[in-house]
Amino acid sequence: MTGILGAFGRPVLQALVALGRVVLFAGAILGHILRPPFYFRELGHSILQIGWYSLPVVGLTAIFTGGALALQIYAGGARFNAESVVPSIVAIGMTRELGPVLGGLMVAARVASSIAAEIGTMKVTEQIDALVTLSTNPLKYLAVPRVVAATLSMPVLVAVGDAIGIMGGWLVGTTRLDFNSATYLKNTADFLEAWDVGSGLVKGAVFGFIVALMGCYHGMQSARGAQGVGAATKAAVVSASVLILAANYVLTEVFFST
Repeated sequence: MTGILGAFGRPVLQALVALGRVVLFAGAILGHILRPPFYFRELGHSILQIGWYSLPVVGLTAIFTGGALALQIYAGGARFNAESVVPSIVAIGMTRELGPVLGGLMVAARVASSIAAEIGTMKVTEQIDALVTLSTNPLKYLAVPRVVAATLSMPVLVAVGDAIGIMGGWLVGTTRLDFNSATYLKNTADFLEAWDVGSGLVKGAVFGFIVALMGCYHGMQSARGAQGVGAATKAAVVSASVLILAANYVLTEVFFST
């Protein structure tokens, strides 16, 4: 009996220890954000890498998602003679859920892996030790600019993704489903509320923080050697993706529970 309990308890304890380390790491980053020195050059470079270079993948994901969503909603609504709900449901679905979640997952795949690999390689090649030797805090220099950049960039990416996703639904609705363009756009504007968009932007900021946090954390915790860097990269993407989905549920519960 003791062996069975130990087999179940050991992974739980390990997970709690890992969670505690992540929370302490996040607290350390938040504690450094408003304290000098500030590395604005690193911040600008990170915004370029995380935000600007992620636009194509987020845009492509959004436009195909919006188009597929329009087709699915039309097919489902046709069973109840409710095809007219396509514009409003596409807009609400993109802004509340699919825009921030899919955008966050795509950025996690691209950015969390990149950050983890970059910082992990710096650790393997002892560049982080060199920063300490030069009296530079690695957390302040490497992690803080990336976390701030991701937190600021993700809401912009989500807003752009929302617009492109709604446009994808409009394209499919007007070219494949015989919707009138003016009517489609009017229904979208009439049913879409400011908080639908605002909630998605808040989610985007939280997801951006999670993505960069996981990339930095696993990069800093990377073991020596190429195998260690590869494991850190994989762990960063998996943990960021899982935390994004978990955070999405929590935020949805907070924002829209009645």
